[in-house]
Amino acid sequence: MTLTSIKLCVLILPLCLASAVQAQLYKSVGPDGKVTYSDTPPPANQKIIETKSMAVSQDVANFPYELKLAASKNPVVVYTTSNCKPCNDGKKFLKSAGIPFSEKTVTSSADSEKLKQISGDLQLPLMTIGSKKFQGYNHDDWQAAINSAGYPDSNRLPATYVYPTAESAVPVSKPDPAAVSKKDVTDPAPATTPIKKPENNNGFRF
Repeated sequence: MTLTSIKLCVLILPLCLASAVQAQLYKSVGPDGKVTYSDTPPPANQKIIETKSMAVSQDVANFPYELKLAASKNPVVVYTTSNCKPCNDGKKFLKSAGIPFSEKTVTSSADSEKLKQISGDLQLPLMTIGSKKFQGYNHDDWQAAINSAGYPDSNRLPATYVYPTAESAVPVSKPDPAAVSKKDVTDPAPATTPIKKPENNNGFRF
C-alpha cells in the first residue's frame, strides 16, 4: 500500500465511523401524491417534505424509517420479575407487534429500590416509552402508548433482529481484580451464617 493510499484511508475512516452513528432520514412525496420514507435521498421527481439528522445505534440502523425514528426518539424499556404472568404477556405483546425493547429484571432489594425511584411503586410490569411510564399490563393501554410514540401499526422488525438479553435493573458491579489480589490471604475466613430463605411475599403487585 502506498503512502497516498494510507493517507486516504485515514481521511475516510472518521467519515465511515460517523455514518455508523448518524442517519439522514427523508420524507418525500412523489408525482402521484404518495408519501415515502427513506434513509437515502429520494429520486429527482420526488419532493422532499422533511429531513432529519439523528444519532442511531447499530441495533436500529437497519430498521425501516418509521420504526427507526420511533425507536430512536422513544425507546421502550420493560421492567419485569420472575413468576409474573402480566410481565410475560406484556413482552409477548411487544414482540408480536414488532416493538424493539430492552428488559430490566427486578429480583434484588437494590432492583426494587430502583423501580420505586422510577415509578414510585412496586407494580410490575412497568413499561417506559421515552419519559412516559405505564404501570401494569393492559393490552389496550400499551397499544395506544406505542401508537402515540410513533411506532408502525404492523410488525416491521427485520427478520434477523435479536432482542437483547435481559439484565438487572441495578447491574451487580464486579470486584476489582487488583483489589482482590492485594487482599491478605492469611486473613481468617469470615464466619458463615445461615442463608435466610426469601419470603413468599416480595412486595410486588401484578
